[in-house]
Amino acid sequence: MPRDAAHLATGPLPLFWSTRRGGRAWRCEPAPSGARDFHAGLPDYEPTPLVELPSLAMELGLGRVFVKDESCRLGLPSFKALGASWAIRRVLDERTACGEGAGRVTLVTATDGNHGRAVARMAHRLGQRAHVFVPRGVHPRAVAAIAAERAGISEVAGPYDEAVRRAAEAAAAPDAVLVQDTAWPGYERIPGWIVEGYSTLCAELDEQLAARGVGEGPDLVAVPVGVGSLAQAVVRHYRSLAPGRRSPALLSVEPQAAACVLSGLTRGARTSITTGDTTMVGLNCGTPSSIAWPYLRAGLDASVAVPDPATADAVARLASLGVSSGPCGAAALAGMRTVLGGAGAERRRTTLGLGPDSTVVLLSTEGVEANPPAP
Repeated sequence: MPRDAAHLATGPLPLFWSTRRGGRAWRCEPAPSGARDFHAGLPDYEPTPLVELPSLAMELGLGRVFVKDESCRLGLPSFKALGASWAIRRVLDERTACGEGAGRVTLVTATDGNHGRAVARMAHRLGQRAHVFVPRGVHPRAVAAIAAERAGISEVAGPYDEAVRRAAEAAAAPDAVLVQDTAWPGYERIPGWIVEGYSTLCAELDEQLAARGVGEGPDLVAVPVGVGSLAQAVVRHYRSLAPGRRSPALLSVEPQAAACVLSGLTRGARTSITTGDTTMVGLNCGTPSSIAWPYLRAGLDASVAVPDPATADAVARLASLGVSSGPCGAAALAGMRTVLGGAGAERRRTTLGLGPDSTVVLLSTEGVEANPPAP
């Protein structure tokens, strides 16, 4: 991925919390239709659970707290299968329409774990090959899980951005296609299909909340962020709602060691940063997706970065309540605890429009099996 696609940050982040005005008032076009019907037609599709946790609501001083539990999505322990499956279907359909669909194709990607496994699973299911580039810091069990999907593996000594660059180079080979869940200028259509795939999660959420008596929608949604593709889908969903529907506050949560979105929001420009080590392996990304950035810049209300111990506590708390959540998924709870606790909490609560009757949704994007702790 060309790093000149974004400003290269220098110097430390001045803040681990950023807000902007006007996020809830910003509007955009809705996501194209089609992904939900495609997913519903898959043999192992069913909506993931929406779990209400009254004890968390009491702890956070809120009315209701729900967790969207993505620990088992299409047979895999993360939401990533939604984007990978829809994008690969679109890629193969396009190749067939262009007369290129007779032979097998190699689907190439880079991953911190979950996306690569999803690409490999879908490739094998459709009779295609997969080649996955894995950066440093990914647990050997996560690498083994990708290999178990019959994918070729290339381990990269550098960080995620380096693995993406290596994957892009490999995809230049004949009969190879890059299926990457981040975008940069010149490579945006397939990442856009991946984001469209994530819209199924948001559609399910609307239906599940309505069934629980929250038809007007939540007051806030907290979403973990790596390159920002899921957050893009969430922003697009909630900022394109019909008149009369609530436009909730949207909070992004990142590791302190890899807060590329927060860095960009603080500096006012899409930014590349040098990342450090974090247990939130799937969020350890140094550059926001080019197609996600305009949505995040305009549609987020706030962004927070959290340390690894905070997510470890959140993993344990969710487990005690019966929710399987890995460090990336539990980041949503860690972010809410950070925002609503400590010095300045009341000001942050007011900024986000939260009170004792508010409804909050935490997107738990992976289960504990998705990304084991680094060895």
